[in-house]
Amino acid sequence: MSDIVVTGLGATTPLGGDVASTWAALLEGRSGVVPLDDEWAAQMLVRIVARLAVEPTDHLDRVQARRLDRCQQMALLAAREAWADAGSPDVDPERLAVVVGTGVGGARTMLGQDDVLEERGPGRVSPLTVPMLMPNGPAATVGLELHARAGVHTPVSACASGSEGISLALDLLRAGRADVVVAGGAEACIHPLPMAGFARMRAMSTRNDDPERASRPWDKGRDGFVLGEGAGLLVLERAESAKARGAHIYAILAGAGVTNDSFDMVLPQPEGKLAASAIRLALRDAGIDAAEIGHVNAHATSTPTGDIAEAGAILTALGDGAAVAGTKSMTGHMLGAAGAVESIFTILALRDQIVPGTQNLDDLDDDPRVHALDIVRGASRKTTLRAAVNDAFGFGGHNVALVFTAA
Repeated sequence: MSDIVVTGLGATTPLGGDVASTWAALLEGRSGVVPLDDEWAAQMLVRIVARLAVEPTDHLDRVQARRLDRCQQMALLAAREAWADAGSPDVDPERLAVVVGTGVGGARTMLGQDDVLEERGPGRVSPLTVPMLMPNGPAATVGLELHARAGVHTPVSACASGSEGISLALDLLRAGRADVVVAGGAEACIHPLPMAGFARMRAMSTRNDDPERASRPWDKGRDGFVLGEGAGLLVLERAESAKARGAHIYAILAGAGVTNDSFDMVLPQPEGKLAASAIRLALRDAGIDAAEIGHVNAHATSTPTGDIAEAGAILTALGDGAAVAGTKSMTGHMLGAAGAVESIFTILALRDQIVPGTQNLDDLDDDPRVHALDIVRGASRKTTLRAAVNDAFGFGGHNVALVFTAA
């Protein structure tokens, strides 16, 4: 079986408007979390977010931008960067597929147009409402941009959506249904309703007076995640075609594992048993041993229960030998885009042989599972890496693990 390789990367995040600026900021330990100063935020319990560092409309045609929801704009920009980075492959459109996951889709359009309906009546609702709010909108936008005709897909698996999109791309290429797949995730739902809902669940940090230090994975003082937004996309293809066209190969997508807790709609299974199973399945799929994994880019949302369950899953599946990073301490939680952007971080860690440092981890949680992990804290760590794991988990019990190996 041919290796499936990564030949292009694209992203827009709270740390930067492209992959290079995002990665540089991450390695420096910079935070993308800022005060939420919108007028509507005054009454909110949570008034901090991780907004994009660069506005998508600064890089899109004005007319085109008005026809796209914010998450579609993000996906389009990330796709353009990834496609150019891959050398704009000369591929038959009928052999090109797109997979862009999202947890919510066009929430800002749906909620905004509902306000228009209530305040101004049905005759003033935009005729573009449905194409802009539908969850498959980001994938469809990218598919139209690239003329992809081998299939355009949209996994909706909450915060595991972007990772599941990459897993599906692996399946499509192995099955021979496509020769090139552009895959990842996009999310943009910084809006009063989602924020109020998450706040009522007590899922988000309320450190309004200290935004940059609010997201603190595995720290005793963690009190929830910081809502972020962003997009990350990968170009994936078979190794022989990448080599034949002289493409730069970042890494190999060696394996994927997908499970479900079937435990609770929101809470993870406490011991992380099925999350560990996802990692084991990914290792088996990749054909490598747990001892070969030198790094884990962890989901690590900074929630009290999630961080502990994930620590148990990593220890169960991999032991204590991998250097673990919680990059949401800087980016916030980009929901359906998180796993895709963090896969890019995992790939770049392999390329540069460096593990980003987890920020704001001042007082390690007392749980022995957390203490057993080799969490990289503060400054980034130079190391030797051959293989790495990115894991992602989502409401509904979704667990996805991806194994990448060095090119």
